[in-house]
Amino acid sequence: MADIKEDMGHAQHLSLAVEPPKMEEKEEIRKGKQKRVASLDIFRGLTVALMILVDDAGGEWPVIGHAPWNGCNLADFVMPFFLFIVGMAVALAFKRIQDRLKAIGKVILRTLKLLFWGLLLQGGFSHAPDKLTYGVDMKTIRWCGILQRIALAYLVVALIEILTRNAQAKGLSTGRLSICKLYFCHWVVGACVLIVYMATLYGTYVPDWKFTVQNTDSADFGKKLTVACNVRGKLDPPCNAVGYVDRKVLGINHMYSHPAWKRSKACTKNSPHEGPFRSDAPPWCYAPFEPEGILSSVSAILSTIIGVHFGHILIHMKDHSTRLRHWIVTGLALLILGVTLHFTDAIPLNKQLYTFSYVCVTSGAAALVFSAFYILVDIWNLRYLFLPLEWIGMNAMLVYVMAAEGIFAGFINGWYYDNPHNTLIYWIQKHIFINVWHSRKVGILLYVIFAEILFWGFIAGFLHRFRIYWKL
Repeated sequence: MADIKEDMGHAQHLSLAVEPPKMEEKEEIRKGKQKRVASLDIFRGLTVALMILVDDAGGEWPVIGHAPWNGCNLADFVMPFFLFIVGMAVALAFKRIQDRLKAIGKVILRTLKLLFWGLLLQGGFSHAPDKLTYGVDMKTIRWCGILQRIALAYLVVALIEILTRNAQAKGLSTGRLSICKLYFCHWVVGACVLIVYMATLYGTYVPDWKFTVQNTDSADFGKKLTVACNVRGKLDPPCNAVGYVDRKVLGINHMYSHPAWKRSKACTKNSPHEGPFRSDAPPWCYAPFEPEGILSSVSAILSTIIGVHFGHILIHMKDHSTRLRHWIVTGLALLILGVTLHFTDAIPLNKQLYTFSYVCVTSGAAALVFSAFYILVDIWNLRYLFLPLEWIGMNAMLVYVMAAEGIFAGFINGWYYDNPHNTLIYWIQKHIFINVWHSRKVGILLYVIFAEILFWGFIAGFLHRFRIYWKL
């Protein structure tokens, strides 16, 4: 799909090569048939920037980090925003399909690349920047992660788009729901995904389970603990069906060992900050939990399907007012539905479980944020205000790997003087940001904004100047 410009390099391109346009692409560009939607690039760049912000500053500012369990903080919007963007990009990329088998082949290849990089970056092989080690024990490799979830959603939605779309898009009728009727199959798949997820979540019996504490820093290391459940339909941390499915299919040793629930009030007195566990902390506080697990990733497909719907609106609706009316009304409806489900205690907002209310709230928020960028950039032509975000969005995979996953910081930290903590990065944090503001919280926040997000924004802008993109 690299030859389809509307694909817009969404967060999954991976090829450090400069690809000049082919002759037919040059002709289409000359005729104005291939025009990037700048607001989508900027929205993608914002999402990558948010990921860097919440990952690197969330420890000092837990209010922007992931909610320990129920609720929705700033960090909890990142994953759904990515999936929403992937959905929009899929609709644009497959606006025309000349060879279905070739398109399917490219989708499968891209999915495999995503899975490979997901395992490499989040499987445990690459460690935190201050851990000057690498390698992973295959007995404890983490099978799931951000890119793996994107790979699943992308594969499902792209195949639906390919198998149900005609070579030339049909015109719409004048009815209000005409676009939903035109892509009826997408909503059927979405309904099936929701039914399977809800039936499994509320219908699966969760028995008692045991695990061995793997944290070497814990006084209980090596101790076997039992979690009492014997329930059905519970959405609490220890006894939900999402965790049960992952323990059975993935194996408990292949799940994420530092889940956000460790910062909950039941586990630590420092909640929502991290801290030592309470003396009366329940056994599940010590257990792993996979926030990008199997059942929650099935539910995450809904976020991508909603993104595809917004991409279809962009394709078929030709004027700004019509597009915005559909986007804003749909976004507000989703937001209101999700908030209502949460505050009536029908279905809580929960990123770890990827509940239906969470899908609605985050997708609605994505719709409204994208609409705002569309107004500012594509209608009011204020694109220059968001150039660093646009550059990041056009080279999203590079910035994700180097900044969000800490690969560049890990490389820099590998060059130290006398002590592994005596590095350039630690020196910049301490002397340029923390000491100047006499506050670690403020210093770290400013360091992330200026020395990471803006730094990589300008690096991406420099690469864009020479048409260099990391594509997948």
